[in-house]
Amino acid sequence: MKRTTSIACFTSLFAAVVTVALTGSSAPVASTASTGSYGVVFSPAAASWQMVRVDEPPPTAQDCYDVGFRCFAPSAMAKAYNYAVLHAAGNAGQGVTIAIIISFGSDTIAHDLHVFNQAFGLQPMCGEEGVTCVPGMPTFQILNLQGSPAKPTFSPPNNGTGLESRFGWAVETSLDVEWAHATAPMANILLVTTPTAETFGVQGFPLMMNALQYIVDNDLADVISMSLGAGEGSFHGGSAALQQMRQGIIDAQAHGITILASTGDFGTANPMKEPPKHPVLIPYPSVSWPASDPLVTAVGGTRLCVNAETGLGVDTVNPPDSCGPDVNTLGLRETAWPLAGGGYSILFSKPAFQNTLPSGSTFVGSSVGAPPPNVNMRGIPDIAYDASGATAVLVFLQGFWFAVGGTSTGPPQWAGLIAIADQMKGHNVGYINPALYQIASDSVKYANDFFDPLALCHQVDPSIPGYCASTGWDAVTGLGTPNAANLIPDLIAATP
Repeated sequence: MKRTTSIACFTSLFAAVVTVALTGSSAPVASTASTGSYGVVFSPAAASWQMVRVDEPPPTAQDCYDVGFRCFAPSAMAKAYNYAVLHAAGNAGQGVTIAIIISFGSDTIAHDLHVFNQAFGLQPMCGEEGVTCVPGMPTFQILNLQGSPAKPTFSPPNNGTGLESRFGWAVETSLDVEWAHATAPMANILLVTTPTAETFGVQGFPLMMNALQYIVDNDLADVISMSLGAGEGSFHGGSAALQQMRQGIIDAQAHGITILASTGDFGTANPMKEPPKHPVLIPYPSVSWPASDPLVTAVGGTRLCVNAETGLGVDTVNPPDSCGPDVNTLGLRETAWPLAGGGYSILFSKPAFQNTLPSGSTFVGSSVGAPPPNVNMRGIPDIAYDASGATAVLVFLQGFWFAVGGTSTGPPQWAGLIAIADQMKGHNVGYINPALYQIASDSVKYANDFFDPLALCHQVDPSIPGYCASTGWDAVTGLGTPNAANLIPDLIAATP
């Protein structure tokens, strides 16, 4: 376990269904994409954000209900996924570093983090605005690895491609930093920024991958969270094009670093490179990399339909449409989020750890509108977390409280849980995929350690088949979401 001054969060440009409500009403923003050196569209996985309150006190549950959202504060999320008891026992990621890599970052993140922490009574960090550092305090630092990023600014929708949107990156920065900290309040965070949003070919994508390699080579982190992805079919060189890109991921395993990546917000309908403003779709069900890499733990998305104030029970009322009629009828605490990415790789073979799945799983499962894919290929996601914009997390940015959704909400929170596991173990748990599936193969442990969403499918585009949630592992929610107080001790025992 490394004691360091850095943490990195790796994200990319917001694409998919994005809404901004600076006046209290939603306004659609053009989809955005970015061009990689291998002809890929590299996109972040924050799907939506809506302004809920304009001043520093956090919104109440009713404030969120009034704009049609269910918003989660840190205390409710800690109870929903059962890690509040770990915090109460003194397990909060002490001495562990989480890395977050992102384009541009945000000039106000030190202030925004301070407001977020003050609002929810969270542990202050050395490096946030207005805090006097004392021994034993977790650190927040920014590493502008390849030059200072451009200033993020508020800007209305325009007729451009949106490839260099600073505001979207700022939202992602606040989301990742604030919620990694909320989940593991004593872990260090290093925010690593790159100076481009991946629109300049060889200047863009390699800078992001080089940032990952730099973190690994210099042992700057124990856990890396990546809220980004590019459809596998957009890598024109196929697996050969990925080999040099993934060297940092390969090296991370040897360094005992856990890597988490979101599966994206396109369902199975990922975009190609061209045209940049309204890119065409990959013409078959696809998944995104790096989530599809077997050495990465892929995080899918759910709708969390518990009480937003307590984090407990099942709430189908507040507000009535946040979880949809299916949940209201079935009374489920959690379902698949219909926009969450997932499916089967065309580049990576089925890893050995996916040969043993929870009882009742069907590796391919049911598909929507097409024959099943090759059962000998890697399936994602491995795990999931709340991602729906209608059951969003609260994020503070530049004087505004936002309700933010997308699969990018999952990796920083899972990174916090892994930081707690590292701290409790006294050693990094490292590459966790084999251990997750080993735990899930035990029916008793699986029932105790995971919440298994059983309903809903994802199919963003009617021309691209999707998949459905089902018992055990499925290609929308993976093994499910964490019952952390039970899962983390079992994960510690199952890792070398």
